[in-house]
Amino acid sequence: MRQSQLFMPTLREVPSDADVKSHQLLLRAGFIRQNAAGIYSFLPLGKKVLHKIENIVREEMNRAGSQEMMMPALQLAELWQESGRWYSYGPELMRLKDRHERDFALGATHEEVITSIVRDEVKSYKKLPLNLYQIQTKFRDEKRPRFGLLRGREFIMKDAYSFHDKQESLDDTYEAMKDAYSAIFSRCGLNFRAVLADSGAIGGKDNHEFMVLSEIGEDLIAYSTDSDFAANIEMAPVVLSEDRSSEALMELEKVETKHAKSIEEVSEFLQVAPSKVIKSLLYIADEQPVLVLVRGDHEVNEIKLKNVLSAKEVELATAEETKKWLDAEHGSLGPIQVSKEVKVIADQAVPYMVNAVCGANETGYHYTNVNHNRDFEVDETADLRFVVEGDLSPDGKGTIVFAKGIEVGHVFKLGKVYSEPMKASYLDENGKNQIMSMGCYGIGVSRTLAAVAEENNDDKGLIWPLSLTPFDVHLIAVNSKNAEQAALSDEIYTQIKNDGFDCLYDDRPERAGVKFTDSDLIGLPIRVMVGKRASDGIVEVKIRKSGESFEVPVSELSSFIKNEWDKLKN
Repeated sequence: MRQSQLFMPTLREVPSDADVKSHQLLLRAGFIRQNAAGIYSFLPLGKKVLHKIENIVREEMNRAGSQEMMMPALQLAELWQESGRWYSYGPELMRLKDRHERDFALGATHEEVITSIVRDEVKSYKKLPLNLYQIQTKFRDEKRPRFGLLRGREFIMKDAYSFHDKQESLDDTYEAMKDAYSAIFSRCGLNFRAVLADSGAIGGKDNHEFMVLSEIGEDLIAYSTDSDFAANIEMAPVVLSEDRSSEALMELEKVETKHAKSIEEVSEFLQVAPSKVIKSLLYIADEQPVLVLVRGDHEVNEIKLKNVLSAKEVELATAEETKKWLDAEHGSLGPIQVSKEVKVIADQAVPYMVNAVCGANETGYHYTNVNHNRDFEVDETADLRFVVEGDLSPDGKGTIVFAKGIEVGHVFKLGKVYSEPMKASYLDENGKNQIMSMGCYGIGVSRTLAAVAEENNDDKGLIWPLSLTPFDVHLIAVNSKNAEQAALSDEIYTQIKNDGFDCLYDDRPERAGVKFTDSDLIGLPIRVMVGKRASDGIVEVKIRKSGESFEVPVSELSSFIKNEWDKLKN
């Protein structure tokens, strides 16, 4: 395409509200424009990249046996009421009424719609398994949209849903989707990891997030130094590596700690390490009080706690609730002589603590020389804390380190979370009515574009991987007013297109500096410059990623570009 005809409004200055590289560069290079907070238009260059991501997604989804369809963005409230999410999803769900005062939602996700379709159309086990997907705009009223395309209120998503009559079938499809996702993100040139994750508002249990490692990521990933183990920090299991101390048990003693409440204050006041203090926190889990114990240098992982208790809601007790159940204030709580109405659950490291410190359930007092079994009992022990760097990897290979990540994909085993309340059933081989099991598989398509831009840039602009570049070759007539340069550029433009490359031809009557700056900014892989040596049949070829430049005879240009393209592919 001739650049004089391309709608590509570039910016010289960094927009003041763009905080991250991908947002800045996609705006400056004319790939996107903001219409409102968290809402963007994709300009021609951005749409070309988006289209390439979508094609990669389609190819891998089709290869994995999924079928493409399209569902409405406008969804009936009745469907969300059937599943129960109309009341529980929260303010992120955009709700509206039509002229007849009937409630609708703009699709944040499509579990309800697809379940209703399959429920109405599939009646026999002979039609299962079934795997369906779409690529469509989604809407979520984010409280704080930011980072450009990485957290928007309107975005493009690939969502797939599978339906099964057997658990083995769901397991097989789940693994096939994981493999398809790995292929998709590899083809997009991303440095990613599949990590164990929490299902959040979607529901279900077994699930993995696909995370692109990035310093601007909003999620913290725990991964092994020596293996491919990776998990969201909320879900990373802790391997118990405690050895019980051989020190002699000392006599329990109650001491006044005055105004010391936090672990740091109590540790300093009593001159003990935080690891010798039992942190005691009262939670209300589905309206029941639960006292949670962890070592003072550890933090309670509320996701793990919620899963261990199989609770729908888990919240820290208020001051009033704490006073009611333990007759003390926050900062003085402990497990000794706790009412039987309060469940006591301890992290797996707590029983290994010897001569520890804990609150006395009396404001301003603590016990010292506290020991499990002798001084207090617990109803249950479990892995309740966040993993920390240096912990053993759960697979026994290496230790845990942290990295930030951008979530670009998520796969779930939903089970019967939606099919049961929505009565999606089928007749099995014995003619008996059964509820379908489901899987759910999402990719943030527009977010993937931003993640690629975030990962592939330098101080001059974007550097697109070959699989996603909006054009393959950038041809520049350095002085388009020079008849010789213009004629040779026209000839080369035809030649490059005939060789099968998508070429952007900068034929604008702009200064050379402007053309080169724009070229670096939009980041096409190979640049061909027709300049002063046009009369000698010599052009300059520059590789965007490495910055290498070569003088190449026009007669050898076709083979040179092909060779360089093959090198970049490898």
